[in-house]
Amino acid sequence: MTPAPLIGREHELARLLGVLERARAGEARAVLVAGDAGVGKTRVLDEIASRGAADGMTVLTGHCVDLGDVGLPYLPFTEVLGALAADPRFTDVLAGHPVVGRMLGGGTDTARDSRLQLFEGMAALLADLAGTAPLLLVLEDLHWADQSSRDLLRFLLSRGVLQRPAGGVAVLASYRADDLHRRHPLRPLLAELVRLPAVERLELRPLDDTEVARLVRALEERPLPETTVRRIVERAEGNAFYAEELLAATDPGAGGVPSGLADVLLIRFEQLSETAQQVLRTAAVAGRRVEHDLLREAAGLPETELESALREALGRQLLVPGDGDTYSFRHALAREAVYADLLPGERARLHGAFARLLADRPRRAETAAERAHHYRESHDLAEALTASLEAADHARRVGAPAEELRHLEAVLDLWPSVEPSARPSGEAHDRVSLTLRASSAAAHAGEAHRAVALTRSALAGVDQEEDSELAARVRYTLAGNLMTVDNLSAAFAHSSEALALIPAEPPSPTWVWAAATHVLAARQVGERDTALRVAQEALAVAERLGVTDARADLLISLALLEGDGRRSAEGRARLRAARDLARTSGNAPVELRALLHFAMGSYEAGELEECLPWLTEGLDRARRAGLLSSTHPMEMRYLRLLVLYTLGRWDECVRAAASDADVLPPAGGYTSGPAWYVSLARGDLTAADRAGALLEGPFDWMGTLIAGIVLTDAAAMAGDPGAAVDRVRSTVAALTDDAGFRPDVTVRLAALALSAVSDRAVELRHSGDEAGAGRWADTATELMELARDSAVRSADRAPQGPEGMAWLARAEAEWLRATAGADVAAWGKAVAAFDYGDAYERARCRLRCAEALVSAERREEAAVEAAAVRETAARLGALPLLERVDALIRRARLSDAREATASPLTAREQDVLRLLAQGRSNRQIGEELFISGKTASVHVSNILAKLGAASRGEAVAVAYREGLIAPEPTASG
Repeated sequence: MTPAPLIGREHELARLLGVLERARAGEARAVLVAGDAGVGKTRVLDEIASRGAADGMTVLTGHCVDLGDVGLPYLPFTEVLGALAADPRFTDVLAGHPVVGRMLGGGTDTARDSRLQLFEGMAALLADLAGTAPLLLVLEDLHWADQSSRDLLRFLLSRGVLQRPAGGVAVLASYRADDLHRRHPLRPLLAELVRLPAVERLELRPLDDTEVARLVRALEERPLPETTVRRIVERAEGNAFYAEELLAATDPGAGGVPSGLADVLLIRFEQLSETAQQVLRTAAVAGRRVEHDLLREAAGLPETELESALREALGRQLLVPGDGDTYSFRHALAREAVYADLLPGERARLHGAFARLLADRPRRAETAAERAHHYRESHDLAEALTASLEAADHARRVGAPAEELRHLEAVLDLWPSVEPSARPSGEAHDRVSLTLRASSAAAHAGEAHRAVALTRSALAGVDQEEDSELAARVRYTLAGNLMTVDNLSAAFAHSSEALALIPAEPPSPTWVWAAATHVLAARQVGERDTALRVAQEALAVAERLGVTDARADLLISLALLEGDGRRSAEGRARLRAARDLARTSGNAPVELRALLHFAMGSYEAGELEECLPWLTEGLDRARRAGLLSSTHPMEMRYLRLLVLYTLGRWDECVRAAASDADVLPPAGGYTSGPAWYVSLARGDLTAADRAGALLEGPFDWMGTLIAGIVLTDAAAMAGDPGAAVDRVRSTVAALTDDAGFRPDVTVRLAALALSAVSDRAVELRHSGDEAGAGRWADTATELMELARDSAVRSADRAPQGPEGMAWLARAEAEWLRATAGADVAAWGKAVAAFDYGDAYERARCRLRCAEALVSAERREEAAVEAAAVRETAARLGALPLLERVDALIRRARLSDAREATASPLTAREQDVLRLLAQGRSNRQIGEELFISGKTASVHVSNILAKLGAASRGEAVAVAYREGLIAPEPTASG
């Protein structure tokens, strides 16, 4: 492990550095630094001491030590004096204070001098030191200070060094807040000191979860699984020392407390009376929190003895009082350490006592999980199974799939150990059905691979000869789960088997659902004709049987399969009807599927603002249903961030991603992708490392897509066309489906790589290396073919929407730049194509357009484009783009051209004005600029108003007269 870095203490460091700054200015201040053991007090003080020394301060440090009842007087101050005596720089100063110097003899000779002389001498010594250079005095662990040291500190802060006019002194003194029981001798001193005007108190709070995660990753050089990091974060509860110890343990992801840490945690416990220890052992078995009356009955103590023991435990701050007459351990690891110290028989006996006490109370659903735990630990497995099933039922009712999964897995684990006669009865309580239910809970909790494993386990236990309907249900469930982990061929095979196991006549709901799943699988593997035929047949059967939620699911599939799909008016009408049917039936997963595709249809149609309300509705519905970690809501989270990114609402995108990260399951890492696009665009190349982590572990389709985008763009921005092209090839190969259809993202990947390829081709052409330029031109052509195939596609698949066509336009312009040279018209088309809403990509294309205009010696137009790029880059904080456009402005002296043609018109209005001068109608302007005629009309009206013109002709005349436009050159550039 590497040394511990200082993480998450920016606020505390700022306050302490401010105290040092005031000391250097001649002011004397003191800070009492409080915090629990292990929270990081020493690390913070070490950092401050290091910075003080680097700034020329004299830094002296003294430590208090726990010596029990036999303390050494003035121990931290004798340490300070020893350091002074060992440093020849301070020989003369120390010699001037002989009374203080005699403390170095161990403190015995000080009896000849009054305490007041000693205290005055110490204050005078520190003042003299401060007169030479600003002084920082650090005293650590005041909770162990002896009485003499406490008295000397009181004098120094109240009457001594802080009160002297010489100033230039900072005193930082730390203590453990969790060690200060009610009668601790330091308490009255602290209360007295904080009332002094020159003394302040600073409490080091526990680190938050994000900071602990950063600390753990910084300490460990090797990559750590996310589950291991999360487990350490949960158990450390913000304590840096605990996090370090858990990480250093052999298996930090497993249960149990590392032995060294357990010894530290048990020290305070062992200082309690035997009765108090008994109460804490009982409380540890109860869990982190325990009710007073339950603790009394389990411990078997009279009320007075219990209260006395609790008062002792509370005074030592091992327990803290909670709401509703409850107590909890101050830190979960303390409970774990006490629990681990129990004898096996003692542990089982106490668990049995709690199980019986809870069972005798009125049954509450929320106590089922507690009962199951206590029964299991007391080895009453039959009761544990029953209570676990009750807890799973409660978790399902309240929409908690992760908890439902945990309880169901406990049921399945206990199942073979419980006699058949003691197991729950009923059709839904056979092992296969329970395993199938567990797989559903896993899917809803975002544990896709776990869902697949559970469904395979159910398949192994089903007898299709005995129950063909259950066998079919297992198979189509497995098919659905396999699709979420992108095992499409296997999904299609299992859905085919499911459909074959049940006859279509007489019709049954199971056949309908098997058919609905088969439609999804067939569409995924490119069997569109099969998918369409089965969907139409199944919809008719679902309507006849009144299976409303299946009707909704099939309507969604038909909306995707027929016509122009989900972005067409017909497709959206079907999706709206499907949402309403699913809502009526109460099937939240199908309702979420409808809302997701409605939002995606809006996005694909370029209606970005209209997309957001559907996503908000979907995520709200998922939250109410407890399904935020399931597949469709995770895709909604990604799409919401993507829309915010595309609209240029980057800060909002980053904030939303940070908020999502706290609640996402491990499989949801890809949803942060748009926030990484922002980081990359702002110059943070570490975004590529975060995206690359998505490629670790089992294959994930969306994770591969996001990593492909980020890593391709990062390589292109770094000027590495080879790496960019390799990433495109590997990503497209990984995402191409079983039918050979390349993913829609291919066009974007190709365009991103083409930017680096065209840069290299232009560079080689300018250097005279035509052969090298030709090789990169061939690569550009390969990428261009990929882009065209993905965006335009064959006759049986609709072309992509505005986004895909915009990326195609950019790819075409980059390809022309690589093979023939910059083309102004091609870049103008790309700029217009991104006008559907992608501010950043439009700006990147405008920069290329400005470069092409400079090459064509159209500097005034280039200046307009460059200014527009600069405004967008500055607004978004896209530093690399800002640096590139500024370099172009300097190199081509575009600022001069811009000043010469200062225009009241926006860049888009300049585009419209040029076409207006050519006599184009609003419709023709719209067609050429890829905007609607209505939007063109609005731009024309704005131009007339800004130029004070009454007609289109007058506006053109004013524009010529004021130099806002010039006659069109004959060359296209």
